[in-house]
Amino acid sequence: MQEDFRLIVDLVSVFAVAACGGLLASLLKQPVLLGYLIGGMVVGPAGLGLIKEVIQVETLAQFGVAFLLFALGVEFSFAELKKVKAIALGGGALQIALTILITVVVCGVTGAWGTLPAKGVFLGSILSLSSTAVVLKCLMERNETETPHGQVMLGILVVQDLALGLMLAVLPALHQPGEAIGLAVVTALVRIVLFAAGAVIAGIWLIPPLLRLLARTESRELFLLGVVTLCLCIALLTEFLGLSIEMGAFVAGLMISEVEYADETLTIVEPLRDIFASLFFATIGMLIDPVFLWNNLELILGLVALVFVGKFLIITPLVKLFRYPLKTALIAGFGLAQIGEFSFVLASEGQALGLVSRRIYLFILGTTAVTLMLTPFVLRLVPFLFTFAESMPWLKPYLADDQAQDFSADLPFKDHIVVCGYGRIGKNLVKLLQQHQLPLVVIDQSESRIQQLREAEIPYVYGNAVSFHVLETAGVNHAKGMAIALPDPASIRLSLKRALELSPELDLVVRATQDKNIELLYQLGAREVVQPEFEASLEMATYLLTGVGLSPESVQQTMQEIRKNHYLYLRPERSAAEVAQHLQQVTRDLNRHWYDLPANSPLIGMTLEEADMRYLTGVSLMAIKRENGEEIDYPSSATQLEAGDRLLVVGETEELAALAELAQGQVAVPKENSACQWVTVRSDCPVLGKTLADLTAKEEHGVQIQAIRRDGKFIRFPSGGMDLRVGDQVLLCGRLPNLNQLQQLFTASCGVPLAVPIGKILEIQEEG
Repeated sequence: MQEDFRLIVDLVSVFAVAACGGLLASLLKQPVLLGYLIGGMVVGPAGLGLIKEVIQVETLAQFGVAFLLFALGVEFSFAELKKVKAIALGGGALQIALTILITVVVCGVTGAWGTLPAKGVFLGSILSLSSTAVVLKCLMERNETETPHGQVMLGILVVQDLALGLMLAVLPALHQPGEAIGLAVVTALVRIVLFAAGAVIAGIWLIPPLLRLLARTESRELFLLGVVTLCLCIALLTEFLGLSIEMGAFVAGLMISEVEYADETLTIVEPLRDIFASLFFATIGMLIDPVFLWNNLELILGLVALVFVGKFLIITPLVKLFRYPLKTALIAGFGLAQIGEFSFVLASEGQALGLVSRRIYLFILGTTAVTLMLTPFVLRLVPFLFTFAESMPWLKPYLADDQAQDFSADLPFKDHIVVCGYGRIGKNLVKLLQQHQLPLVVIDQSESRIQQLREAEIPYVYGNAVSFHVLETAGVNHAKGMAIALPDPASIRLSLKRALELSPELDLVVRATQDKNIELLYQLGAREVVQPEFEASLEMATYLLTGVGLSPESVQQTMQEIRKNHYLYLRPERSAAEVAQHLQQVTRDLNRHWYDLPANSPLIGMTLEEADMRYLTGVSLMAIKRENGEEIDYPSSATQLEAGDRLLVVGETEELAALAELAQGQVAVPKENSACQWVTVRSDCPVLGKTLADLTAKEEHGVQIQAIRRDGKFIRFPSGGMDLRVGDQVLLCGRLPNLNQLQQLFTASCGVPLAVPIGKILEIQEEG
């Protein structure tokens, strides 16, 4: 067979097994990356041996890494790098230095690889690098690139990738005296500085005019060709300078990220990136020898455990040292605990230079491959580990991201708006609120955004919006409304849930990052859920329909009807099985629980609107399984509870206990002409400091104090000796006339009810 045609056959074979492996992994609900790696193992030299032109395929696979890092550079602009510059530059450099130092010391103490420190430096360099490609792909699949832990990991990974050029420059000098090593380091640093200076100049004066010229042609093909050529030319230049192709591709992306055509560039390059990235991961699989892995399984698993534990113990304290919450530090430690794909490059160079034998090289290769394969599973397992750990009272305080790191001195104390997230949507929202001179507080976890708020003199709280303490510091329990515009779906859900635990009747609007989360957010208690893409469609349709002559009133009525139905008309159809599967996935971090409705429960026969379990107990009902096997996901307020129902609810332990009491008839369910009302105790309230027994609520007014929310905790049936404190949310239940009498004690100069007028809350009208 001709050589050229042989290469084509090999490429088709690699793409075919990558596609099949990825499809199989996807069907098994596993990361597609695992399928690519296994597919490469199957057709590689150590597998079926179908690939003959391994070197040529590996060369083409370098395009995958180049395009991956190019796209990362376009997305991860200089502005983004500034947000995590401290942990990226300081933490990343410290992590590399500590890993190399510890490895040299361990090798010296144990006598591994002899007494030559150069070999310890070489091994430490390999261990210090984590996988940008694997971590980036996992973060993108989970939509977590904008989260604090995502930003931290990407910042450290960028520094590691930049350090690869320095490592490759120093590697040939490791056999030489110390002066030669020092000279190699200085030479490499000079090259990096000169290249960085050239990149800055080109990014300011050369790249923008070139992209504008390509854009003026209005040819998508020419624009793609020009961008790819630019990326690969810069990558080849860095290779010529003794750095690395990968570093050049990343810097090329950074240069384009500051130009107005960055989004268009990313859209065009993404398909190429995905295709060549799959080729790259498949070629990594081709390097793995499954027979060698099996014969040395115990030793390799031991090395894998040492690598994971060692890097975790180095990275986690470093992230914590830079004042990040413990939870963020732990996730970063787990996420970066593997050995990266660039370690293959270093290992190959080390073998060629005689620093390692063939057997040691295979051990490095096997250990690296196993850590890469395990990383997606580790990252998927982390949320379950945190959920389990937070369920243990003695561990929960350490994991709770509950401290406001800083806040304005002039925070408003009541009737204000709380905005969670100061990204693009948050900034626009704040501008509009300020235009109407409304008091507001912004919660954000980014130091750079907090600095912007300080400079603009906008009240802020620096912390995680899912924390009870941060929400209380922002005055959520005294706020008039709240908007959640966070980038992370999990943070959105937790922030929504906990805000309503502090203030059950808070007027809450939420940005949905994905259309499949809309019903979930409504079910958790959001008053309004906004999906930006759907809103853009509605506004464009409004303009066009009005322009063709339809009356503005009828058009607005149509659009409001679509919003009222939660964009159902615009959402793609999904099967019941898909909806149920997604519901199970997204409720894992919300302490979900299946509850069997007792046979004699007073809730049987009531609609969800009448029972209003969230209002009375704090739990959110997500699904109902009927006795006949039917499952109702995201049930509507008109859904009626039946005997034999199983309820999928989410809530804290105290809230689940309150639901059990309500369902078993141990507490009063509002009956005819009765209601329940949450009221808040403020600093000027006459009942402040009094005990519940002093109120004589039940004796004189016939009203039951069924619960108190304090510091984010749900206290069911508080004792009479409990005193009332500022910020307490008190749940009063009883007949309407009696309830109105007792309310006067709270509403006289304080404690304005959190809910709408009393007659509209949980009131069950008398028949006839």
